[in-house]
Parts: sequence; structure tokens; C-alpha cells
Amino acid sequence: RPPVQESDTAMATVSSLEPNLLVLEGEIDLHESPRVKEGIDRLLEDKPPRLYVDLSQVTYIDSSGLAALIEAMQQINAYGGRLALFGIHGTVAAIFHIAQLDQVFHIFPDLPAAREALEAS
Repeated sequence: RPPVQESDTAMATVSSLEPNLLVLEGEIDLHESPRVKEGIDRLLEDKPPRLYVDLSQVTYIDSSGLAALIEAMQQINAYGGRLALFGIHGTVAAIFHIAQLDQVFHIFPDLPAAREALEAS
């Protein structure tokens, strides 16, 4: 299957340049979250044991974007996989903290730290 690569004039970019890695960029809001969900769903079709989501280029995320990530975590947990988020900073980190989602998700500073933690468990 070819990698997911969607980029146009929309505010968010969803891409998967390597297996089990989803890269999100821009603002993930009500208009963009369906595309994020679609990208996640495509990656989860093969039920990967681990999924890493790069949020380092995300400048904003609203409740619909958070819901897409929560749904992904529920789907991956249902078959025994693990989901890790990394690269969260600034306003997006504050949103995760306020919503107490930093208590729910496995969040790491970068991909190597996420891989090391998930591979070890």
C-alpha cells in the first residue's frame, strides 16, 4: 500500500512517510479532524502493534482533533496495540494539560524516546 500523503491548501497536513508513523501539521479543528481520523483509520487497518503520532508541527488542536486521537487510542487498545504521541509543545501542550489528556496518552518529547519506551514494554 502506498504511504498516506495528503497535502493541499487546507490548514492541516496528514502524512505517513514510514510505517506506524503519522505526522500531523497545522491546525486540527472541526474542519480538519475528519482528515486526521481518515489518516489514522488507514494506518490502523493493518492493526500495527505500535502507532506513533508526531504533533511537533501542530499549532492548534480543538476538541474534535482531541476526539480523533482519543478514538485512535481506543481502537488501538482494543486489539492490544500501543499509541504514543510526541513533539507536543506550546499551546497544544497546554490544551492537553488543561484537558488532563497528558494523564491519558503516552506522551514523549521525540520519536526516539517514544520508540524506546514502547519497544521496551
